Amino acid sequence: MAAAVALADAEGLDAVSIRRVAAELGARAMTLYSYIERKEDLLALMLDEISAEVLVAEPLPADWREALLLLARRERELVRRHPWRVDLVHQRVPVGPNGLRHVEEKLAAFDGLEIDRLTAWRFLAVFNDYMTGFVIREAVERAAPREEGIDAAERAAVAEPYIRELVDKGELSRLAPMIEQGVRGADDNFERGLGWVLDGIEGHLRGGDRVG
Repeated sequence: MAAAVALADAEGLDAVSIRRVAAELGARAMTLYSYIERKEDLLALMLDEISAEVLVAEPLPADWREALLLLARRERELVRRHPWRVDLVHQRVPVGPNGLRHVEEKLAAFDGLEIDRLTAWRFLAVFNDYMTGFVIREAVERAAPREEGIDAAERAAVAEPYIRELVDKGELSRLAPMIEQGVRGADDNFERGLGWVLDGIEGHLRGGDRVG
């Protein structure tokens, strides 16, 4: 799987095929077909291969928030190393053993809390929804300059006249000051957003939120 992962890292997921991986290995395609029948199977194996990178060898922090933060940071770094992981989200590639172990680790973060399994699963779903949305947006933003051949500053310069026209017309009264102050992209909101998600979970645990 290392050759397939390296190929995807270098050229993207579209470059990956059984024949191409065989060529990278200096083998005949039919040799690989005897082990892997379809590209979907290859993608599933690749996903499980990189999922091992987020597993934690040592015990998780005793504090549930710190445990989830640790796992979130590892998951974010995984997508930064392998941005094609985002493409597999849309393709609904089956989760393998390492992926399931990662889910188990995230559930283990809730072990010290007096909550039932359904509540733990709901908490995890909220956590995952934030993580998935953030890393997808981040990966798309990182990939766009490479695909378009322009950097973020050049893209902003292209959009500037249109935005300025709307501002000068008196529109975007709330957004305009933020643009002027450079609020967009001014900082990394990952940890802050995670903190808000975890604050919400903690509020529920304290009895401040009983919705659902």
